[in-house]
Amino acid sequence: MQPTAAPAPAAPRRLFWRALIPLLLFAAIVWVAPRPAAIKPEGWRLLGIFVATIAGLLLEPIPGGALVLVAVTLSALLGGLTTEQALSGYSNESVWLVMAAFFISRALIKTGLARRIALFFVRLFGKTSLGVCYALSLSDMVLASIIPSNAARSGGVILPILRSIAELYGSLPGATAALLGSFLMTAVYQSICVTAAMFLTGQASNPMAAQIATTSFNYRVDWASWFVAGIVPGLCSLAVVPLVVYRLNPPEIKRTPEAAAFAVRELRAMGSLARGELIVLGVFLSVCGLWITSRWHGMDITVTALLGSAALLISGVLTWDDVKNEKTAWDIFIWYGGLLMLGKALNSAGVTTEFAKAVGAAFGGAGWITLLAIALPLYFYAHYAYASITAHILAMYSPFLAVLIARGAPLGLVVFAFACFTNLAAGLTNYGTTPSPMFFAHGYASLGRWWKVGAAVSLVNLLIWSTVGFGWWKLIGVW
Repeated sequence: MQPTAAPAPAAPRRLFWRALIPLLLFAAIVWVAPRPAAIKPEGWRLLGIFVATIAGLLLEPIPGGALVLVAVTLSALLGGLTTEQALSGYSNESVWLVMAAFFISRALIKTGLARRIALFFVRLFGKTSLGVCYALSLSDMVLASIIPSNAARSGGVILPILRSIAELYGSLPGATAALLGSFLMTAVYQSICVTAAMFLTGQASNPMAAQIATTSFNYRVDWASWFVAGIVPGLCSLAVVPLVVYRLNPPEIKRTPEAAAFAVRELRAMGSLARGELIVLGVFLSVCGLWITSRWHGMDITVTALLGSAALLISGVLTWDDVKNEKTAWDIFIWYGGLLMLGKALNSAGVTTEFAKAVGAAFGGAGWITLLAIALPLYFYAHYAYASITAHILAMYSPFLAVLIARGAPLGLVVFAFACFTNLAAGLTNYGTTPSPMFFAHGYASLGRWWKVGAAVSLVNLLIWSTVGFGWWKLIGVW
């Protein structure tokens, strides 16, 4: 049936309301909400800009990068910041760490090395449907150690291989989805949410959480400390989550010898490692090795990543056109640097401190343990309202940390708990982070099944990370 033309005007109306709501929120905060005496008027206007920006990121009246650029401009006009202060986020080292990691990840994908890694794991473990899931999950884990875009590594590398394996067994969206594809789509997606929580580079917003912890709460988080904190609970989740999904959404095909054979054929077709792959592999291992040992040699991890990018450019594996055409990286550069600046400015203006005081007063004499037991699930399941891990971190991470730290909670515990749980919460829905609609759109699982699996896995992850995770962090001295 041909669609009618009548609904066409609805789009401009929706756009109007998406633009109006952030403006109304700004006006309500600046001119209606009572301003605490400890916060200056320009600090209160900064809060209005910040809240309007968060609402805009959720509603998207214009692209996120453009919206943040507007917010940066308004912070200089209305928020009492100098031009230098308003633009200071773009000189932040964590912004350039993300940029350099994106350039290295482009080389991994361009040369085919990322795909080779995934096929290698499928060849090793892909003889059963559960083994295929573990193989693809482990592949994503390895790539997450240096590729900060979960969309690039899972959507560009893992998902095509997953779909090819499902089709090998005639499992297509619709009547045959339950043969294999439905299980793989739901289980692998849940696993990539875990790998995003395991590394500083697991997802583009993780360095933002690390920077907030460093600048606002004086708790330094680097690649090595996040790796050590995330590896044990992360591996536990990667082991258990596919088993849970296997029970909830079992595949009809249990054994998949053709998947391993497919990987062997594809690897044979790729041939031996080409020059470009060897160079990228050397850069990959060198950068990760220097990140792991950064506390011993003292080299900044951003400098290490930039050196890796420079080596790829000098060797010709990456061209300058590759760098210029990395649109995702440059988009992140704009919104990431701007949001870092806004968060730092709000903290300097005393807004976060006042929020912590207000919430602390509302909970009376509750200790930090009770407050953490309430706050973590609230923070986690609030992600049902978010289509972006970035927006979730930006809106809730710093305030929740401030409240708990004011009540005496161990700094390291809350820094890692809320940072990691934001990534795990992305598994709740089919829109929780960028790869989720990419996986869901293939049509292998219904919306109800997707959400049912997400809800069940959320309980498993909460249990693992709040027991094994907290215990491990206690053992290694995080708290």
